Amino acid sequence: MKWKVCGMRETANIEAVLALEPDYMGFIFYPPSPRFVGDDLDENLLKNDFPKSTKKVGVFVNASEAEIRQEIQKYALDVIQLHGSESPELCKAFQNEVEVIKVFGLGKDDFDFSQLNEYENVVDFFLFDTQSKKHGGTGKTFDWNLLNEYQSKKPYFLSGGIAIDNVQKLEEINIPKAFALDVNSKFEITPAMKNVDLLAELKIEIKKLKI
Repeated sequence: MKWKVCGMRETANIEAVLALEPDYMGFIFYPPSPRFVGDDLDENLLKNDFPKSTKKVGVFVNASEAEIRQEIQKYALDVIQLHGSESPELCKAFQNEVEVIKVFGLGKDDFDFSQLNEYENVVDFFLFDTQSKKHGGTGKTFDWNLLNEYQSKKPYFLSGGIAIDNVQKLEEINIPKAFALDVNSKFEITPAMKNVDLLAELKIEIKKLKI
């Protein structure tokens, strides 16, 4: 099981978390988010001194193709995560340049997985998060049992309220296509500032998972 730490911003904190060797690290390019990178993101670190073992993920919400492309080039992003109502056409525009993750929000009720069909051939992964107008970072979980209805062969990231005290519960549900866990607010001291010791515990717990 891979893991991703999202909502990073401060250089020293980024470097401390990188020492734990997460598979992915996310940076949010969405101004309304309290974890928006703004002008604080260390361009030199991301472009020249970032370990290749951790992929850099740019998180966008309904940004234009030009805006996304600008950040890919500026920070040498490996992956883009599209968290809004982006079209399959926009996903396809980046298909041969970076990995593409398309996010869908799930709640307590049934989810129509057929809406994923038009994205199947233009993204590398789906990501399932808790449905919210904030586009992530709520610290709340959705009903993971909804994933029992997932029929696609496309691997996905699981997000939304994942914490030390619930990660082992993932073994109780049927999620064979789960590729990675995506964590954020449950491992924060303040928005964008991660608790490195708690993330170290998470890494141990993930290694225990038999999924």
